[in-house]
Amino acid sequence: MQIEVLGESQIDDAIALWHAAGLTRPWNDPVEDVRRALDGPASTVLVGVEEGSLLATAMVGYDGHRGWVYYLAVGTEARRRGHGRALMRACEDWLTQRGIPKVNLMVRGENLTARDFYAALGYGVDDVVVLSRRLR
Repeated sequence: MQIEVLGESQIDDAIALWHAAGLTRPWNDPVEDVRRALDGPASTVLVGVEEGSLLATAMVGYDGHRGWVYYLAVGTEARRRGHGRALMRACEDWLTQRGIPKVNLMVRGENLTARDFYAALGYGVDDVVVLSRRLR
């Protein structure tokens, strides 16, 4: 699998993968999320491609101190082949190259499969509470 920055022609495939993986929510427009990530200087979307097919995605960015990863998804047929691990390593490398000292991610509490995946990569639960407020 080759890892590259999401291209314009791959956006629909990436969003379809996010829908299939259950990552989208009605209150978050994935097209707007992609545009903000690709247009901003502190974020991007990385994709895993094999033989011209988009297999996996990860959105990565930073807020000046902490890095964040969103929309990590691997297509059902491509799972259990190390693609998620490779994309997370690419996200960590992307952040390290920009001098970012820490990476965070949020996983829904009931998503035990994802929590186990990240634990296997060395991620742990921080004793914090995430507070939020929708601005629109």
